[in-house]
Amino acid sequence: MAQTSEVAKLQQHLSLLKQEYSKLQTKYREIEAKYSTIAADNTDNSEETFASRLLKTISSLYDSDTFSDIKILLLDREINAHKLVLCARSNIWSEAFLNDKTVLDWRDIDHEVANAIVLWLYTNNLKLSSDVLTLKLIRKAYEFKLDNLVELCEQFLISIVNIRSCVKFYSVAEEVDACNLREYCSGLISTHWDDLNSTDFEHMSGPLLYKMLKSKTQLPLHSAVRLQREDVVFLCLVENTTKLSDIINLWSGTGELPLDLALRSHNESIARTLVQHGADINIRDADGDTLLHRAIKKEDSFSALFLLEQNCDAALSTRNENDSALHLIAGANNIEDSEQIAEKLINKNVNVNAQNRQGYTPLHIAVQADNRPIFDLLLKQDYLNVNLKTEEQHVPLYYALLKYEAGDDDDEHSYAAVLIRHGAQTDPLYPDTSNSLLQTLILGGAEKAASFLTDRVQNLNHVNIEGESALHLACKTNFCELARRILKRTANPNLLTNELRQSALHYCVINDAEQCIEVLIAYNDEIETADATAEARPLCNFNTRDVNGETPISLALNQGCNHLVPVLIRGKADVNIRNGKDFTLLHQAILKEDSKTAIFLLDNGVDINAKTAEYETPLQLAIHCRLPEVVDALCTRGVDMSAPDRLGNCALWAALDSGQEDVASILVRHGADTDCWGPGPDGCRQTLLHRAIDENKETAAIFLIQAGCDLDSPRMPGPNGEGGDESKDRQSPLHLCCQWGLEPVVRTLVEHRANVNSRDAENKTPLHVAIENQHHEIISLLLSVPEIDLSLRDKSGLSPFATALTFRNDKAAQAILDKLPSAAEQVLTPIKSIQALNYVALQFDSKGQNFLHIAIKKGDIESALFLLTVQVDVNSRVQDPMLTPPLHLAARYGNETLVRSLILAGARVDDTDAQKRTALHVASEAGNAAAVSALLQNNAKYDAVDAEKDNALHIAVREGHLSVVRALLTESSIDAEAVNLKGRNPLHELCRYGKENAAAICELFLECMPNYPINNLDINGNSPLLLAYMKGNGNLCRVLIKANACLGSENNERITIFNYQVPSKQLLNRLLDQLAQPATWTNTDSCQECGKNFSITVRTHHCRHCGRALCSKCSDQEVPIVKFGESKPVRVCKVCFDVLKMGGAS
Repeated sequence: MAQTSEVAKLQQHLSLLKQEYSKLQTKYREIEAKYSTIAADNTDNSEETFASRLLKTISSLYDSDTFSDIKILLLDREINAHKLVLCARSNIWSEAFLNDKTVLDWRDIDHEVANAIVLWLYTNNLKLSSDVLTLKLIRKAYEFKLDNLVELCEQFLISIVNIRSCVKFYSVAEEVDACNLREYCSGLISTHWDDLNSTDFEHMSGPLLYKMLKSKTQLPLHSAVRLQREDVVFLCLVENTTKLSDIINLWSGTGELPLDLALRSHNESIARTLVQHGADINIRDADGDTLLHRAIKKEDSFSALFLLEQNCDAALSTRNENDSALHLIAGANNIEDSEQIAEKLINKNVNVNAQNRQGYTPLHIAVQADNRPIFDLLLKQDYLNVNLKTEEQHVPLYYALLKYEAGDDDDEHSYAAVLIRHGAQTDPLYPDTSNSLLQTLILGGAEKAASFLTDRVQNLNHVNIEGESALHLACKTNFCELARRILKRTANPNLLTNELRQSALHYCVINDAEQCIEVLIAYNDEIETADATAEARPLCNFNTRDVNGETPISLALNQGCNHLVPVLIRGKADVNIRNGKDFTLLHQAILKEDSKTAIFLLDNGVDINAKTAEYETPLQLAIHCRLPEVVDALCTRGVDMSAPDRLGNCALWAALDSGQEDVASILVRHGADTDCWGPGPDGCRQTLLHRAIDENKETAAIFLIQAGCDLDSPRMPGPNGEGGDESKDRQSPLHLCCQWGLEPVVRTLVEHRANVNSRDAENKTPLHVAIENQHHEIISLLLSVPEIDLSLRDKSGLSPFATALTFRNDKAAQAILDKLPSAAEQVLTPIKSIQALNYVALQFDSKGQNFLHIAIKKGDIESALFLLTVQVDVNSRVQDPMLTPPLHLAARYGNETLVRSLILAGARVDDTDAQKRTALHVASEAGNAAAVSALLQNNAKYDAVDAEKDNALHIAVREGHLSVVRALLTESSIDAEAVNLKGRNPLHELCRYGKENAAAICELFLECMPNYPINNLDINGNSPLLLAYMKGNGNLCRVLIKANACLGSENNERITIFNYQVPSKQLLNRLLDQLAQPATWTNTDSCQECGKNFSITVRTHHCRHCGRALCSKCSDQEVPIVKFGESKPVRVCKVCFDVLKMGGAS
């Protein structure tokens, strides 16, 4: 804001300079014009003119006795002068004035001023160096009516004027009537009005200043007071006698009164003048403060005392805070004569107990403001109430105690001590909380003040609305010294709060107040060691329960304050006590994962087998919380490791189930049972190893194996024969691993010499199970065991090798053959190995499929190739009505490699199924171009037809397989014009079924066979174009028309593309519009438009555009066909006429 004001002033100052510069420019132009006129009239340009010589002569006469006819007496010398020069310069030195004078006495004039005037009179030279000389000079110049000299002085003063000199220059300008200087100084004064002070105006006359104030300010009285010009104030009051109250009590825009300004400048004379002329000494400002309030707030004792002497109303209070003047003086500890002001206020009956809007009395404020003189003065008043409360229910003693806390700790002379001696209550209560003053101080963190008050309070067992005593709160804030002092004053340490029923010791734990706990321990020790004659005091109970059944020690564990547990035990807290949740301290320490505290409790004799409400032992909790140190400590002390938890799990399983091998190792080291037979599925009996395998816990299973558990025992029925299939399947752990694919566990079992030849209830070995479940790594692992017996059969009579073939596990079969070449002979004895393999491989399922068929359909090339290596019958058909050979399946489902492999293995390439289809037919239908190429390259009969007389090309185009069509047309000499039982060639089939890529296939046809008969008709007389049009295949129609297909061809029902019923003729019109050459003419017995038979009288005509056969009436339109190169009109049908006239969009 100040920066903005300064910028505005500079801008105004610049504006004044611009105005002055403009005036000088104007004057310069006027002088220049006059000079030009004179120069033009003067033809003699030499310096020897009369005027020039006259000026030179006058200059040479300065202080010369030549022609001198008058003397000028100065202070320091006498100057020879000339009446002619004086008379020429000023009218006051007229002939009449100088006629009888021989001397002019200027000794009363400053010698510098006089010398400067005389020099200028003769030479026009003027040297001005200071404003003081110039001001004197301009006054004398004005007195001698030397206007030119006045003007020169005026210009110089304008150039050097500043803020401090502008008022003085203005006064001189007013005196000598220097208009330019006066205007310039006036503008400068207006710009910097707020920067001017009384010293700037001290030389200005009262009337002139008043005149200026009226012109420059809206409130001249305020300005006169601010400038401390009592004469101007008087002039203003005299001039406004009729409206004194309107101006004397008028607030300025900045919130100032004339009286306020006078008091602020300590100008008692002006202030009294204003009061005598009706200034309101009780007037309030916009905030509702009187002049007395304002004076005290500004710490202006002069103004306050003046107003009080003028009998202002001292009882008035501020509007906003309702503070009396006594409140304000109590809070103003830096004001001079504060005691004198306060005494005057009290003498004027200001209420010493008055409370402001917040309930503060002057005493409250004096204490807060550390105003000791006013504090002492107030305490001397007889009617002072030292126990009044604020709106927040604070008494003065509260603030005095806060002062004590802050350093005012003189026990005898502190505010608090003095107030108590003057009757201040030490235990006032706060209604909302029922807290005492002591409790409030504690909650506020004022320990030193609370300690001071503790020695002066009568009832230290007072409890607040929550049931908290001062000791509770001291423990809550960890004020150990205060707690010690409270206990020393015989406070009861066992008081309980209302709702939670907690003692002070509970509060110590909740707030981690270890030092306070030490105080309570010391308190008990002191009582126990005290003499019998000492005053009876209650011991602090370290086992008190709260509403939740928590003792301090259990609460410490719940709160995470584990470091407090040893301290509480030292205070004789019961280590086996249970909390409200029926947890012992050991349970709680373990649940808090505090190994150090748990071991500490174990070292202090805690019960190691105590169970929780859910029957969990400390060992089970320690395992659950992953505390190996605690588990080791419990096992060392002989804890029962076989006790089941609430889920029936033993300790070892609980450790393994949670992935704690380190804990499990500790249990095993201390003798835990690694089998631990227990209930399994449906009530059977199982070991931990069975369970680990069944639940797919490999790490646990491996641990148990390495720990020496039973490796081969199967599950057993329960005590009363309980159990389902699991209790009767006789599967060993190795069987289970092979079933679930647990290769790491199998490896560990094998390494620890588990029986690899054990058999289950179906006589299956683990290898049988692994093969059935396709676990190749386990199979390889079992086959690597030297002791394995590959001749063992299951109840179905299948050896492992036969099982591999049965489950199409060729890898396993090959691995068995590699280990035992004679294994194949064991499938069916005494059939030789290859025959045995064929027998197994050619077994058919319910769908009539054997292993080879299934492998081909699944795309299992590996299995199929394995079967081929063992020389299965590659021509064996599927035993169903279709009698499909394997090569047909490979053509449909397989890839090129499988097709070629079957052919190399002896498959017949031209073998047919029940529909007489060859593999080439099937591959064409499936779109298997690679298989088609493979078959053609192996001399497949490409012209073979099926039961419908369709060759492979018929089927390929019907299915829309472009790649197959290309292979057939480019890699064979297939008959592309062959017709099937319905008289359709492949192009008819293409147009009839019309796949999305039909146009591309048609283009391939025409590319490979340019002379292909595209207008041949099928058994129903349909041409390819008509069939494509009926299907709405526009792209295919365009390809055929481009190849010059006949547009007018009609079928047996006389349908053409012109009369076929379609929703829109748009396709027909576009086809006609795209004709690039005359269409082939059609030969019929009747008109293709109206149906009239042709005869001798009804001649046949042809449309020169579409080629249809028409009668003369239906072809009576003529139009030149420019696109055909026909410039003359030719005969066309009405349809073509419209197309040629309006285009294909018609």
